[in-house]
Amino acid sequence: LVRRFGDFTAVASTSFDVHRGEIFGLLGPNGAGKTTTFRMLCGLLPASSGHLEVAGLNLRTARAQARARIGYVSQKFALYANLSVRENLEFFGGAYGLGGTQLRERVADAIKRFDLQADARSGDLPAGYKQRLAMAVGLLHAPEILFLDEPTSGIDPLARRAFWRTITELARQGVTIIVTTHFMEEAEYCDRI
Repeated sequence: LVRRFGDFTAVASTSFDVHRGEIFGLLGPNGAGKTTTFRMLCGLLPASSGHLEVAGLNLRTARAQARARIGYVSQKFALYANLSVRENLEFFGGAYGLGGTQLRERVADAIKRFDLQADARSGDLPAGYKQRLAMAVGLLHAPEILFLDEPTSGIDPLARRAFWRTITELARQGVTIIVTTHFMEEAEYCDRI
């Protein structure tokens, strides 16, 4: 996998595979190309060259089908700050194709599971709760693969520990987790790095 921006090579001949239910870590300092790799694997950025396959689907020929099977939690809060927790969940649930009773049940389950206040304005949440909401949105459509881009950056140690408990439980349930981090102690939670 290669990604160039003009003369600059952001990702240089990276190759790896990840097994179902595995927690796979991309470890490296800021600027190492972790987020660029993620964006390619999520179908958000085209690769300059190489073969991209996610959930058994080629991203060059089946991008929409692959994206429907993955969840993504970005490094920075990327939800709508002016919407409530419930409104964000409902909006993104609809974008994932959920509706009616299924959407209402999934939103209620997410609010309960991540201990969120449904009517709280998302932009006013503390950093740890913003990440909980982002994780809830990423899991709403029950993806097979969850991409977590430095998910615990900027949150307190207790929230970080709780976040990793959730990640470990998801992997036990068969969800494949691919996580970027520059924290060595977090890399120890991964099955492979």
